[in-house]
Amino acid sequence: MLNVVIFGAPGSGKGTQSERIVEKFGINHISTGDVLRAEIKNGTELGKTAKGYIDQGQLIPDELMIDILASVFDSFKDSKGVIFDGFPRTIAQAGALKQMLADRGQAVSVMLDLDVPEEELMTRLIKRGQESGRADDNEETIKKRLLVYHSQTAPLIDWYKNEGVYKHIQGLGTMDGIFADICKAIENV
Repeated sequence: MLNVVIFGAPGSGKGTQSERIVEKFGINHISTGDVLRAEIKNGTELGKTAKGYIDQGQLIPDELMIDILASVFDSFKDSKGVIFDGFPRTIAQAGALKQMLADRGQAVSVMLDLDVPEEELMTRLIKRGQESGRADDNEETIKKRLLVYHSQTAPLIDWYKNEGVYKHIQGLGTMDGIFADICKAIENV
């Protein structure tokens, strides 16, 4: 199976490129945000537990997040692979994902790091906020999100380099050009 981790700061194009990867390579997409919302909406036991944390303004513990991801991963029985979007975000989560996949005879095939300069991220996110009305796409919130991202990112990049699956993707340029680089990285796995 082709198991892809897509990585990048808010506004780097993860969602857009994930959709294209799913379409071209015929793999499933696991977005942690979408998965959590679905579990909660469907009233599953995992969803109820997750909702309890969210309602109290707490982060969902890694162990619970892995249980939820494992449940979704296992539901893709005849899948060619999966793209993980929004997970892992920490070294502990990366280790837990590695173990969850290993328990199923799987591994991360490639980690794609969409690298976009901070000024460009600000421009994209402010524009996205104006177009979509997303409340979290304002300058103050964006700066906070980027600080959190950068404080957690550096260790994950090194972790995946040590795993031998890290691929740097220049996130500036045309969508098609960036996607061509992504395809090259995936096809070389």
